[in-house]
Amino acid sequence: MEVIKTPIEGLLIIEPRIFSDARGYFFESFSQRDFDEKVGHVTFVQDNESMSTRGVIRGLHFQRPPYTQTKLVRCVRGAVLDIAMDIRKGSPTYGQHVAVELTGDNHRQFFISKGFAHGFAVLSEEAVFQYKCDEFYHPEADAGIQLSDPALGIDWRIPFDEAILSDKDTKHPLFKDFESPF
Repeated sequence: MEVIKTPIEGLLIIEPRIFSDARGYFFESFSQRDFDEKVGHVTFVQDNESMSTRGVIRGLHFQRPPYTQTKLVRCVRGAVLDIAMDIRKGSPTYGQHVAVELTGDNHRQFFISKGFAHGFAVLSEEAVFQYKCDEFYHPEADAGIQLSDPALGIDWRIPFDEAILSDKDTKHPLFKDFESPF
């Protein structure tokens, strides 16, 4: 696997080695040994999967301490624009984000450390999205930031008048009203 650094510390793009032939392809989607060597040791405890249709935007989510999560995300079918925004107080990149297109064809994965809000927009007709977490989901620690806040400067590539959002995601605070727990 190749690890690609992003402009924000704590966010990495991971590209697996793909072995293709007349039968199709093969790759290791996760190897604890390679991950420990190239990224660092993380013990993932929960895998999640969602299926969404074009125009769905999910986010920007995180879990408050002590239940913060490190994530390793990927799109196994379709295409998504994945966003991670730095919400670590005192970080030189606080409030900045990285956007990565993850597709079933490019097989890229996005490593997101604790201290980031995360979301994605579905660009294809349908997308299956998977992610590993190093902490279990705790509904009482669930939090977010208003993903449509223009102050964030995020181009979700989906016009908000066409976006499909959960009721919960429309009620998160704007960034200026946000109190980071990190």
